[in-house]
Amino acid sequence: MPASAFDDLDSYIALPRVEALALSPDGRRAVLTVAALRKDATGYERSLWEVPADGSGGPRRLTRSAKGEAGAAFTAGGDVLFVSARPDGDDAPEAGQLWLLPAAGGEARPVTRLAGGVSSLAAVAEASASVIVSADLLPAATTLEDEAVLRKKRKDKKVSAILHDAYPVRHWDHDLGPADPHLLALDLSALDDTIAAAVADEAAEDAEATMDASTPYPSSLPRPRDLTPAPRRSADVEGAALTPDGATLFAGMRRSLPRGSRSILVAIDVASGERAVLFDEDGVDFGEPVVSHDGQTLAFVRRDRGSAERPFDAAVWVCALDGSGARRVAADWDRWPTQLVFDADDTALIATADQDGRGPVFRLPLDGAPVLQLTDDHYAYSHVGVDRARGGYVALRSSWVESPHPVRIDADGAVTPLATPAPVPSTTAKLTEVETEASDGTRIRGWLVLPEGADAATPAPLLLWIHGGPFASWNAWSWRWAPLLAAARGYAVLLPDPGLSTGYGLEFVARGWNAWGREPYTDLMAIADAVVARDDIDADKTAAMGGSFGGYMANWVAGHTDRFRAIVTHASLWALDQFGPTTDDSEFWSRIFTAEGMASHSPHHSVAEIRTPMLVIHGDKDYRVPIGEGLRLWSELAEHHADDDGRLPHRFLYFPDENHWILSPQHTVIWYQTVFAFLDEHVHGREFVRPELLG
Repeated sequence: MPASAFDDLDSYIALPRVEALALSPDGRRAVLTVAALRKDATGYERSLWEVPADGSGGPRRLTRSAKGEAGAAFTAGGDVLFVSARPDGDDAPEAGQLWLLPAAGGEARPVTRLAGGVSSLAAVAEASASVIVSADLLPAATTLEDEAVLRKKRKDKKVSAILHDAYPVRHWDHDLGPADPHLLALDLSALDDTIAAAVADEAAEDAEATMDASTPYPSSLPRPRDLTPAPRRSADVEGAALTPDGATLFAGMRRSLPRGSRSILVAIDVASGERAVLFDEDGVDFGEPVVSHDGQTLAFVRRDRGSAERPFDAAVWVCALDGSGARRVAADWDRWPTQLVFDADDTALIATADQDGRGPVFRLPLDGAPVLQLTDDHYAYSHVGVDRARGGYVALRSSWVESPHPVRIDADGAVTPLATPAPVPSTTAKLTEVETEASDGTRIRGWLVLPEGADAATPAPLLLWIHGGPFASWNAWSWRWAPLLAAARGYAVLLPDPGLSTGYGLEFVARGWNAWGREPYTDLMAIADAVVARDDIDADKTAAMGGSFGGYMANWVAGHTDRFRAIVTHASLWALDQFGPTTDDSEFWSRIFTAEGMASHSPHHSVAEIRTPMLVIHGDKDYRVPIGEGLRLWSELAEHHADDDGRLPHRFLYFPDENHWILSPQHTVIWYQTVFAFLDEHVHGREFVRPELLG
């Protein structure tokens, strides 16, 4: 038996994971979305669990199905809504649908039966039966029944072709189209769960079948009303919110540009579908709307899109529901919000944001009073729910040594852990904060995860892990990048926040703007110098690794220093002139770099200077950093560094069916097995052990 789950990769991937939290209207119950490993260890099944929100009692499982459940939210009456592909009759679509679990007890029942399924639960009214879902519909269909017929024809003919007339054509890890995203309104009071309604539906289906027509949409379910007809990509929204009475929907909808889009803030009358544009400004994105509990105030995030000369910025604004009286809140708060909700009395907004390597909860008063940081610990918080009945908040929190778990936060900032079906796994590693000064005097900080037993007598080898983004911070747990796995194998892991990182203000982001290979690189080297000077770190045994932007930096490091014994580069940017037009968001890329900045900071120019063995990792379904980056990197490494027999000191781990992230549990195991074998080979001089399942 392993001493901890981090000593054995199979034990690690089997750990249950809390992924989301929703708080009931009365503040008494928190529903957790929990992922657990399937029996065949090739995926995760998700279920909903209920825990008391006051810190008493234990967890209780609410749902159980082979298809799993996710996207939980509460209705005004305390029922639980969720999305699941669990079956609903013999002829039901296989796609995920919206389901409702009654607060009074009983079985969950379906709310939708859309041929293409429900993509997500977009918004729920706080004081009515109005719900908005996001769903993809084929553009040629005029009714839900027509849509079902068209989908069946494509499936029967095995047609997968997609015709585009606008950019983009794919996003992160999936192709866009042929269906377009729509926002559909549902009235849950029309949910007819009676025997008579079910009999009527069956009779209607039988009658339609005899006429060889499409199956009618069930009359026992509330018929979805399309609030975004002929949307193209406009309903791929940046957040949505309903007024408490469900009468008005606010959404950050997309306005098309020649090579992309920007977000505008619109108000849609749910009854009529009439739309009013509240905010639409060149060079600005509007999104993440939230409505006050009294239905009087709208809050949103206004994002300046920036340019190659200056970073973009994000600010919190409020206005009346008609858009009048718009003003910025917390103008001196130099942070980017990651979540916004109104406080219980509507006099302030509750926000989360990156802050100095952490992710605290903040209170942003609407009257101009100073911003108050509610939590003051080493954690990052998310999924904050406001307890209007008793005060305080419920949220998830995590750090680099504690996986996400639910907590209650009192108004004074005191934090109480709640029950969870996924306990935080134990570790013997220690989390230490480290910092240094860059050459210009800027403070550079990070976290250092130290393995058990690291001291002056037995110093630990160091892994420099560079975060992705690049606009991010090493402040919250990640199941994909788990430093505790390396610590369990004796490595110390440095998690630094160099220039471009969030949580330190706009000027810190600007340090590496249009020059990724400048301050971000020197910041990384400066903090690495400070850490290897410690007596519990072995300065002669170091390696570097990173993914996405971290992969870019790993490539840049490889071409500009030979101080490391090994470098791992995952999903990495290599040739920026090639990357720009082929990524799924080329407009953003072209906006944040000048041609000169892109050319002078492309790692591929230094391929001949690479002296350190590299492990290149890439997934073929990665659309953010396309596979061409990894293929070109490998080709050019071979051009410059292969011997006469074509063999390289480098290795290439290729995943034909993974994307930007390696998400399948079995592939996660192979990823870590290969990474640790490569590091052990070059850091410790051990023989490379090829993972068995690589053949």
